[in-house]
Amino acid sequence: MTRLAVLQMTAGIDPAANARTIVDAAAEAAAGGAAMLFTPEMSGLLDRDRARAATHIVPEADNPVLAAAREAAARHSMWIALGSLAVVNDNGRWANRSLLIDDQGQVTARYDKMHMFDVDLASGESWRESNAYEPGAEVVSAETPVGTLGLTVCYDIRFPALFEALGQRRCDVIAIPAAFTVPTGKAHWHLLQRARAVEASAYVVAAAQVGEHQDGRRTYGHSLVIDPWGEVLLDMGGEAPGVGFAEIDPARIAEVRAQLPSLANRRAIAT
Repeated sequence: MTRLAVLQMTAGIDPAANARTIVDAAAEAAAGGAAMLFTPEMSGLLDRDRARAATHIVPEADNPVLAAAREAAARHSMWIALGSLAVVNDNGRWANRSLLIDDQGQVTARYDKMHMFDVDLASGESWRESNAYEPGAEVVSAETPVGTLGLTVCYDIRFPALFEALGQRRCDVIAIPAAFTVPTGKAHWHLLQRARAVEASAYVVAAAQVGEHQDGRRTYGHSLVIDPWGEVLLDMGGEAPGVGFAEIDPARIAEVRAQLPSLANRRAIAT
């Protein structure tokens, strides 16, 4: 059994304040015996005012939130799956990037969100992520204390092909950090998270943003840990930030895959 921690946060427009939240969460996670901490999408900056946000979005090497998270990981000898940060690519465009930090404070894997959230919701909310962000193109998995970890970000959850690819890699855990809107969260959050766990016969860890943010948006919360059978092991609710804990059991993964070998039975389908 491996213990992990999940940070549910209400990120704002000040990266320094967000960094302090992550550093404090790392200390709490370490004190609680976690080998790894998972944080939400846009852990370093959540600001829908792109002109204002641009003053804080810098190349990865210059990102102060990443630097703080790396230092905290090394100090506590704990891995951190930094859900995502907004960073500037070499071509000048932004990327919504998930970063995996090991217990020495080194970045061991990077994943750029593939699917851009371009929607008009019935609530009147309109989002055009592709206006600023460049989508990623690579499926990413890496070895961690919780096993083989597959990386995704938020809206990716609606695109099964990515999870098919991670399932074929026999990921033990899939991270789905998010900043889900309230309307889409109420309708689909638990449904989609449980489905992805069952499809991949893997644990899902979904660290989420929650509550009212400084930029005026509201996010759904309900950070989750789900086992390979689709059972919810942790649900942090939709009201408050905080740190939660759950256990990953490799034997449970093997048990589910033996009982229902959907990964082994899967066949290619011509289109």
